[in-house]
Amino acid sequence: MVHSIELLFDSETESAVRRLWDDLSDAGIRSLAASQSPSNRPHVTLAVAEHMDDAVGDALRPLLGALPLACTLGAPMVFGRGPFVLVRLLIPSAELLALQAKVHEAALPHMSPGPMPNADPGRWTPHVTLARRLPPNKLADALSLRRMSRDRRCTAVGIRHWDGNKRIEHPILA
Repeated sequence: MVHSIELLFDSETESAVRRLWDDLSDAGIRSLAASQSPSNRPHVTLAVAEHMDDAVGDALRPLLGALPLACTLGAPMVFGRGPFVLVRLLIPSAELLALQAKVHEAALPHMSPGPMPNADPGRWTPHVTLARRLPPNKLADALSLRRMSRDRRCTAVGIRHWDGNKRIEHPILA
């Protein structure tokens, strides 16, 4: 498993993403709605590594001043060659890219053995995951859902450290 630093949304944005998860489920597509874990919530991963020590929270606390951050949930995208990961792009504004670079820099000394390269500034694709292991024969169904293609204004309001090994979230609080 991994550790990650994640950007969290306000309740209105969370509800909108959860409706997308439900739309996928209603269409017979296994989405993130299937997870009943209380920590399962819409988010955008800002940094990821095999391990992050607990002091990463203190290092990230000064960055909370950049929140709330207005953003836009954009086009659907797929990762992989099948089965796919279905996501919605979080349109990369200058403010979002700057915050991600600062999070990466602040978290770097706390990562071991180091960051995963797909989250390096300049290589990072901001997104919200909707479904994993999407079979190729369900891709057209997923992309044709009514709510899937509408851009949506949203607000990022929090940051958490996710310990995937212990499956524990650590909110970063001011």
